[in-house]
Amino acid sequence: MLKQIRPALVIMVAMTVITGIAYPLAITGIAGILFPHQAGGSLIEKDGKVIGSGLIGQTFADDKYFHGRPSATTDTDPADATKTVPAPYNAQNSGGSNLAPTAKSLVDRVKDDAGKLQAENAAKIPVDLVTTSASGLDPDITPAAADFQAARVAKARNVPEATIRQLIADHVQDRTLGVLGEPRVNVLRLKSRA
Repeated sequence: MLKQIRPALVIMVAMTVITGIAYPLAITGIAGILFPHQAGGSLIEKDGKVIGSGLIGQTFADDKYFHGRPSATTDTDPADATKTVPAPYNAQNSGGSNLAPTAKSLVDRVKDDAGKLQAENAAKIPVDLVTTSASGLDPDITPAAADFQAARVAKARNVPEATIRQLIADHVQDRTLGVLGEPRVNVLRLKSRA
């Protein structure tokens, strides 16, 4: 019996060391050398201070900032552990709302958001300003969504709208490898430059 158990234990220990220690350390080291910014969390700084990660959206309510996509993430209600409360961009509980297009709560939220946006700008509302992403953490908006907000941001900052539009144009990221995804603007990167 010991003849069968010993090789199994040796293989288990060897595989644990290889796949649980050596491989993760090697990949972490390689990533740190080849992609130091990404391996460090894609942190964005403003005035020498870290203001967030370019990979996770943040809530900006002030008119002088661009607003990202709505987030459907939640967290446990502190008053009642059996319920949840909205917690925008909660990376510990990422995910979509799983609400059907006909769900009353979703329709009401989209109508409310669209009403607020329509009061801000009479132009056609870009869909990503009223819909959540699958993860609820999306830090990017479309160039159209950024342009939609340009007049509000320019007015709140008391700068020419053309300056804000140029800032948007300077921060449009093209499709990854020229084919993956859509052109996008990272809201936090805009904030770090505005």
